[in-house]
Amino acid sequence: MAVREQLQLSPGHLEAMVAHARAEAPNECCGVLTGRDGRVEGVVPVANADRSPYTYRMDPRELLGVYKQADAQGLEVLGYYHSHPSTPAVPSRTDVARAADPFAVYVIVSLATEPPEVRAYRIADGGYRELELSVG
Repeated sequence: MAVREQLQLSPGHLEAMVAHARAEAPNECCGVLTGRDGRVEGVVPVANADRSPYTYRMDPRELLGVYKQADAQGLEVLGYYHSHPSTPAVPSRTDVARAADPFAVYVIVSLATEPPEVRAYRIADGGYRELELSVG
């Protein structure tokens, strides 16, 4: 049996993403996950330039600032997160079409259920595969 790739984050990181999703609802929120070796060390909210309940586009200037900050701290950008205010935590056709980095982790926070559902994926070549999300 193949071992599934894993993303590790603390309960505080999970809570930060959920709180951001709730604060931005009914629009989608978005942000960046920084860290090392598949372990999240930072959750950095970024403005959703689309200001939409159905799509997100990270503000380019803010995103560049996050990359510079991560580099200065010796961290890497592990991936990105965004919310689905009223749909499941599964990549939409738009999410798949807009995913630009095949090596990034994409985390989706769904507010369609209570408690919110949070799942992680790799998105590449027009498809996606789920990763194990380890919280602890």
